[in-house]
Amino acid sequence: MDFRYLGNSGLKVSELTYGNWLTHGSQVENDTAIECVKAALEVGITSFDTADAYANTVAEKVLGKALKGERRESLEIFTKVYWPTGPKGHNDSGLSRKHILESIDGSLQRLKTDYVDLYQAHRYDVETPLEETMQAFADVVRQGKALYIGVSEWNADQLRAGHALARELGIQLISNQPQYSMLWRVIEADVVPAAQELGISQIVWSPVAQGALSGKYLPGAPLPKGTRATDKKGGADTIKRFLADDVLTAVQELRPVAEEAGLDLAQLAIAWVLQNPNVASAIIGASRPQQVVSNVKAAGVTLSPDALGRIESVIGHLAERDPSRTVSPETRPS
Repeated sequence: MDFRYLGNSGLKVSELTYGNWLTHGSQVENDTAIECVKAALEVGITSFDTADAYANTVAEKVLGKALKGERRESLEIFTKVYWPTGPKGHNDSGLSRKHILESIDGSLQRLKTDYVDLYQAHRYDVETPLEETMQAFADVVRQGKALYIGVSEWNADQLRAGHALARELGIQLISNQPQYSMLWRVIEADVVPAAQELGISQIVWSPVAQGALSGKYLPGAPLPKGTRATDKKGGADTIKRFLADDVLTAVQELRPVAEEAGLDLAQLAIAWVLQNPNVASAIIGASRPQQVVSNVKAAGVTLSPDALGRIESVIGHLAERDPSRTVSPETRPS
């Protein structure tokens, strides 16, 4: 496993981060989820990402249980705040001071830790003054409950404004967590240049486009049973935009590129996002330990200019690139 600095900080994270968005507390049984975390640790992954909203707080509990007994100083634990949790009352979402300060305490309790390495705004809250949000984050850091601050899916202007306030408050805003893959490149035009200017890294989610880049889905064929595309708990909704026949055909055309690089298609997709120098880590999920062991082979890979060019010619024209697709909800969710 290779490690990269997160933004302009001294914190190093593993190139692959284990995330438990659609799995822990939802798609897989707890015992299997814990086995996946153990597999991640065994292959050298030290960074773990979750959020209070995943499975309405259950994912944090499962991750806390799975990491119990591990040397805390050897781990980087990330969580997030914004989406509704608990009974979803009128103050149970957003980035208000009240919700942030209450949420960090709940997350720490569930994760069974005194602090998180990175506390992230899961989206931008258009209904709360940014000054209030950043002051609350600063207080969380000064209380020792988080070491660094990050965000998720913020656009370039939001990153600049948040970073400026963080500097005024004497805290470090060092990361953004956007969706990024061969098929979803909306951060490349504006977000990545702004982040590079500010010293902010990307921790990207869905590098395999919810599994569409894995090659398991074939054009014109029935969806394989037991896959994310057939999951009625949310997985099917997240992947359906990538399942058009022209996309799936292009994915199959990437097989020779992957084979020449000594990778399978999923590994190629993960390695591709790691070629972007602004990406510190790619988040991988798993429903089986074997997936973790397989995906880790993407770490430390350098794709040749020829391979990158062939990938672009095969699938680049199908990628979503519109920067306006990096948006937060227009109203606070309830």
